[in-house]
Amino acid sequence: MTKAADAGPAASEPPASRRRRRGTAATLTIGLTAALVLLCLLSAGVGAYDIPLGDVLSSVRHRIGLGGSALDRVGESVLWNVRLPRVTLALLVGGSLGCAGALMQGVFGNPLAEPGVIGISAGAAVGAVASIALGLSFFGNWTVTVCAFVAGLATVLLVYVLSRNGGRTEVVTLILTGIAVNAFAGALIGLCIFFADNAQITQITFWQLGSLAGATWPKVLAVVPCAVAGLAVAPLYARKLDLLALGERPARHLGVDVERLRLVLVLVVALLTAAAVAVAGIITFVGLLVPHLLRMAAGPGHRFLVPGSALGGAVVLVGADLAARTVAAPAELPLGVLTALFGSPFFFWLLRRTRRKQGGWA
Repeated sequence: MTKAADAGPAASEPPASRRRRRGTAATLTIGLTAALVLLCLLSAGVGAYDIPLGDVLSSVRHRIGLGGSALDRVGESVLWNVRLPRVTLALLVGGSLGCAGALMQGVFGNPLAEPGVIGISAGAAVGAVASIALGLSFFGNWTVTVCAFVAGLATVLLVYVLSRNGGRTEVVTLILTGIAVNAFAGALIGLCIFFADNAQITQITFWQLGSLAGATWPKVLAVVPCAVAGLAVAPLYARKLDLLALGERPARHLGVDVERLRLVLVLVVALLTAAAVAVAGIITFVGLLVPHLLRMAAGPGHRFLVPGSALGGAVVLVGADLAARTVAAPAELPLGVLTALFGSPFFFWLLRRTRRKQGGWA
């Protein structure tokens, strides 16, 4: 394989432009990391029971044996049993959705793709809604989460199998199958709601709106294996995604097994997204907007885009959850509603901008 092939599309860039992009990527990484640390501290301290940042840091240092001191009984309980599980879950869910979005856009070769395109979110919703409407309880309080996770993974596998023909899976077929499965999932959700009673309809509605209000350490521990596995594997495929950006045929000539790459990354996306949706409900636009914004700022190279999107997704969701808890206090806005409220106008702007740059869709 040639040196140019190893570098992917970036090889055609002038050296000065490449240095500028690397500088931008380094600046963004530092800025996003600083923003994430600040938002985590703010989110841990701000709320109905305010805890000064100095006390948050003191309690954390005390717990890990680096000095500091414990807070009073109420403060310790609020910080360690309510706030920190929620902040950690927001970090994991946001990172998973951001990374999954970057992988989807790389696999589909389309900056408007997101994990919901192939039915993961809708499939997980079917599992959760069906478990509520049917009154299932075989896993106790975990029944809805488990059903959502299993249904999300099963839906992705179904979409992939239905899209496969002659040993190949074309992107267009995958997207169209995803649209059909999303519509079918919507019909199943409608049927479940039709047969549910009022209490179940209320529970279904709140789950679909998306929220981290029920965050606990056991839920964090349930998401950690999927999030860590997905976030660890995803950057390993950054170079192959760069080569795939040249087109399927050139990528095959440069040694990329496109079918295997597509299958592995779709499974990674399913793992990340199904785990996130199972504990947080449907949270849209994080996987669409974060990778696209970073691509506009630092270029299309996936060596930065994949881990950067995970970092950016965590920043967005920790910040959005803090806003959801505080802007209408003592009430709490649904997290999925808040992300959609800001994400939808941006998506319209993105569509118009892309159409204007390309001179139309045809």
